[in-house]
Amino acid sequence: MVHGYKGVKFQNWARTYGCYPEMYYQPTSVEEIREVLALARQQNKRVKVVGGGHSPSDIACTDGFMIHMGKMNRVLKVDTEKKQVTVEAGILLADLHPQLDKHGLALSNLGAVSDVTAAGVIGSGTHNTGIKHGILATQVVALTLLTADGTILLCSESSNAEVFQAARVHLGSLGVVLTITLQCVPQFYLQETSFPSTLTEVLDNLDSHLKKSEYFRFLWFPHSENVSVIYQDHTNKPPSSSANWFWDYAVGFYLLEFLLWISTFLPGLVGWINRFFFWLLFNGKKENCNRSHKIFTYECRFKQHVQDWAIPREKTKAALLELKAMLEAHPRVVAHYPVEVRFTRGDDILLSPCFQRDSCYMNIIMYRPYGKDVPRLDYWLAYETIMKKVGGRPHWAKAHNCTRKDFEKMYPAFPKFCAIREKLDPSGMFLNAYLEKAFY
Repeated sequence: MVHGYKGVKFQNWARTYGCYPEMYYQPTSVEEIREVLALARQQNKRVKVVGGGHSPSDIACTDGFMIHMGKMNRVLKVDTEKKQVTVEAGILLADLHPQLDKHGLALSNLGAVSDVTAAGVIGSGTHNTGIKHGILATQVVALTLLTADGTILLCSESSNAEVFQAARVHLGSLGVVLTITLQCVPQFYLQETSFPSTLTEVLDNLDSHLKKSEYFRFLWFPHSENVSVIYQDHTNKPPSSSANWFWDYAVGFYLLEFLLWISTFLPGLVGWINRFFFWLLFNGKKENCNRSHKIFTYECRFKQHVQDWAIPREKTKAALLELKAMLEAHPRVVAHYPVEVRFTRGDDILLSPCFQRDSCYMNIIMYRPYGKDVPRLDYWLAYETIMKKVGGRPHWAKAHNCTRKDFEKMYPAFPKFCAIREKLDPSGMFLNAYLEKAFY
């Protein structure tokens, strides 16, 4: 018999959203999950499945039953011939990396954070950068899904193909993902090189940057022309690091947090802070080499509010220049650094923000120094307006104000996803407030 807990508070990592589920479960087997679903059907309760809780939105919140998958976290099978790994849905990527290392395998692309579960990463459409690489869900070759009525569906290109096309970005709305098979590549090392540039140079030579580096991204420092270009590419060089506690922590974290806190009283300081930190920390060339997963992931030190929309790749220049012009025209609107710009290959996953088009992701950020909220709504609204104008689609895990009407315009396959969801979950067991806005 599965044991549930009352009075557990769930809070996301950024502490921007929290909730008190009526019952909180940590199942250790499929049978126990089935018990929870049977109870939910009997009592007409909603169910929310959560992983690492990293999404900076309320996508994981519920006042019904919450299933935390942390105890279903094993590696089930490693097929070294096919270079594939099958895992339970609740495994953290941070725990998967050393297991893959042992077999000489790696994932070809990863997001910035690895304290996230395999099912959560795909369900929210997590991405990184690299125009030859898709979002992380494109590495999934098969998955098993437990639906609201207790049926287990095996999904892949050749079995339940339509559900598979939907379930790779599932939003937690189709059922409970139990296992995932991921396509890996041979283990590899990356060299990361970062160097200073200007917004004009990068936007004028975007195609050549994209060709030059497999995992190219850049950071723009609002209220300035400053850009830090980051190349990550395969290398045979031994691991080396330019990390330094004094610069990375004493200056890049503690001093920055203090100055950002002061800027909550003197907003005019933000532009100066952005330019000062660029000069201090990003004005020279830096190189790091390490195993791929150690270069892809980095520590998110700050609690923060973020928005991250995917726009058609060819709109990158126009959108960024419009954002810059908006900030110049409204000196009272302040924007923390960086605006992180990444690129991703198009795919055929129904609710992938990169559905049928190569995309540019434009991530904006407002930190919360010492947990204090900084006024951001003017910046948010101006950014969202630009993103919508150029045909953007918001990252599912991040904050946004879109509703079903917006998604029907943004996603050609939205009705198809809705039909699959309604068939798999006719009573709406897996819905919550966030998903109701999306589907109703």
